[in-house]
Amino acid sequence: MYTKQEESKQKQAFWTAFGQYMKPILSADCEYVNWINYKTGIPGIFFRMNAGHKQASIAIELTQADIELQASYYEQLQGLKQVLQETLGEEWQWQPLTEDDYGKTISRITTQIHNVNIARQEDWPLLITFFKHRIIALDSFWSMAKYGFER
Repeated sequence: MYTKQEESKQKQAFWTAFGQYMKPILSADCEYVNWINYKTGIPGIFFRMNAGHKQASIAIELTQADIELQASYYEQLQGLKQVLQETLGEEWQWQPLTEDDYGKTISRITTQIHNVNIARQEDWPLLITFFKHRIIALDSFWSMAKYGFER
């Protein structure tokens, strides 16, 4: 068992290593990007990567306070589902209305892997591979799709 402090250090070490690994990779628009804290440029649309002690996930999350706007964005993404799947090379889970860790209603498009632990350094290559491919694919998709979300 790890203390909360040790867990925090392990997570920080992983995300630092992942950030350094991804730093030289340019976005689809040939720009430097902070892959860990990816900016979509649209308020309330986030690409989130998460890793814990049993699984890791990556998601597109819609967190608009205006639930009608959130639903509109979700519908727009559904209209682009085929393009998204082709860009990702896989199908993700679509959750039109779900709750985040804080009880807020969000919409989410996500995929995950199980039986990985961010605290085990031997799992880091698998985690890096999982995140790298998908965040680059999301960036490629977003490079084409973002203009339809600007208001």
